[in-house]
Amino acid sequence: MKKFIGLVFSLTIISAVCAAVLAHVGALTKDPIAKMGAEREKLAVQAVMPEGVVKIENKNSIFIGLDSSGAVLGYASEGLDAGGYGGDIKLMVGFAADGKTVIRYKTLYAAETPGLGMKLNDPEFASQFNGKDGMSVKVKKDGGNIEAITAATITSSAVCRAVKSAQKKVAAVK
Repeated sequence: MKKFIGLVFSLTIISAVCAAVLAHVGALTKDPIAKMGAEREKLAVQAVMPEGVVKIENKNSIFIGLDSSGAVLGYASEGLDAGGYGGDIKLMVGFAADGKTVIRYKTLYAAETPGLGMKLNDPEFASQFNGKDGMSVKVKKDGGNIEAITAATITSSAVCRAVKSAQKKVAAVK
């Protein structure tokens, strides 16, 4: 019995030390991880904005691209859809000054199948959205104007829904 109590005590001490180390590492890395996320978001916003943007304002996580005179050139917003083959698909979508016409999107997060669903980043697929009204995008299988990624219709449809999600956010602010 004494041996059992000694083992339980040892394991309790080891567990407490491990928990303390993990908590400390979590506290140390929290700010750098948040900073990297903010930087990644900033780069994505810049990548999807139209040419000529010199200033970007953030209004409730809707990014407004302005020219040097203060005129609106475009918008950017995150679009999210949980229906991807591998789960969530999170995009940063850029829109023209009308708040409807897609300029381009950049993938922030996707856990799709490598070689299939991850082709959502391929220019051949992504460029199909450029110049289209974000609310009208659907895969051809559903009567739309977007050619789905071969063997990845679920992912393609999720990208369309994520673009629509982003446009709804822009419309609420515009």
